[in-house]
Amino acid sequence: MVAGAGIVSGSEGRATLLRCEQLDRWFGGVHAVDHVDLEVAAGSLHAIIGPNGSGKTTLFNLITGHTSPHGGRVWFADRDVTGLPYHRMVRLGVAKSYQVTTVFQSLSVFENVRIAAQSARWPYTFWLPASRLRDASRLAEETLERVGLQDRRAELAGNLSHGELRHLDLAIALATRPRLLLLDEPTAGMSPTETEATVQLIQSLRRDLTVVLIEHKMDVVLRIAERITVLNFGVKLFEGTPEEVRGHPRVQEVYLQGAL
Repeated sequence: MVAGAGIVSGSEGRATLLRCEQLDRWFGGVHAVDHVDLEVAAGSLHAIIGPNGSGKTTLFNLITGHTSPHGGRVWFADRDVTGLPYHRMVRLGVAKSYQVTTVFQSLSVFENVRIAAQSARWPYTFWLPASRLRDASRLAEETLERVGLQDRRAELAGNLSHGELRHLDLAIALATRPRLLLLDEPTAGMSPTETEATVQLIQSLRRDLTVVLIEHKMDVVLRIAERITVLNFGVKLFEGTPEEVRGHPRVQEVYLQGAL
């Protein structure tokens, strides 16, 4: 199949930024992702839900190049990116915030974000002294302000609270200036107050990028997502608006009754 220039998504007629075609992945005898199709409209907030073990994180890893598919294709901005390693996906404009935070605990909050900015936009400047990386430093400062961590910039990352660490992980992803941001359970383990702050932050991101998130808190998903894809045992069970997902009998049977 050729690249889908001009393909229009069903979400308000916006162009498709991400398209997955028949993605397939096995782990031994487990069919983790079973011929899954996915289209994400540019500028949208798209959620992927499903029970534990339904293939959500594996699907993310196939999109970002952390895992190679056994079948199917991934298209990003009309470019076939199937199997590209993550560092190349980042250069193209794809970033992921991890379910388990991956930060340099012994470095400051600011240094964590500056390294991310430098690696994505100025990758051949590691031999320069940090004082000369003004553009990377400026981007790091702007990103910390965006996620509400500017007052913690000098703190060691290892001293942050759980919620602050999740926001730092998000800042690291944002510092690469992505067009597409994948969030894997961004509110996991958060208090109600931290969850609300994170929800508001995610909603604010839609001004200038496309967001796809995995999330188990259904009140969050139904509140902020435009479109929801439901996975079950690696298969796409259903896809639709929050209202359609909430009212779908099969989705209620396998997932929503226990999640709401």
